Amino acid sequence: MSKPTLQSPLHAFGLDAQAVPPSALNRVVFSELPHLGYIVLRGKADDSAFMQGVASVLGHSLPVQPRQVLQVAAGAVLWLSPDEWLLVCPRSQRDAVLAALTVALKGLFAQVVDNSGGFTTLRLAGREHLALLRQLGPYDFESQAVGTLASTVMSKTSVTVVRTDATGVLLVFRRSFADYLWRLIERTAKPYHPCIATPAAVADPVFTPLLTA
Repeated sequence: MSKPTLQSPLHAFGLDAQAVPPSALNRVVFSELPHLGYIVLRGKADDSAFMQGVASVLGHSLPVQPRQVLQVAAGAVLWLSPDEWLLVCPRSQRDAVLAALTVALKGLFAQVVDNSGGFTTLRLAGREHLALLRQLGPYDFESQAVGTLASTVMSKTSVTVVRTDATGVLLVFRRSFADYLWRLIERTAKPYHPCIATPAAVADPVFTPLLTA
């Protein structure tokens, strides 16, 4: 029996094989950040035992400000709702972090779930990335500050748009929407002379380092 193979939600499009260095002609640039760890945390922000338990593992309390993105030693924590957070971490460290959180929150009204197979992240950068975002979704992306996220829609699918620097954003979306969303983005981006690049070529300061951690 053959061993299972880890494949990105966008593997069918062969993005790795299409990667080239961006040029001045390319007004938008894409790169998938595949195979990261995604751990969902559920609990009450006013439950001190829950908050302290998470902090004992992550080294920092969970963010409580809506839409906040917090960088921690284990990766990045995204505030999704008053009782839900998403920890994005290196795949190599996922099991250890998951186990530590499970132990720290044992017996509490909380939930820790590994959803690494259910998400992927696409980096969108370039001087016209905001123009493309305006065509893809209704959110006011120009007003989105560094260190925040926006849960929005692009056509018929939901996307979490994370801004970690001024040069681009990260689109975090579910595996089940990957095919639909990539085709939508690829089609909409044609007027901007898009380029598919390696993650290092359009690196952001928070998510991209997790690929090699």
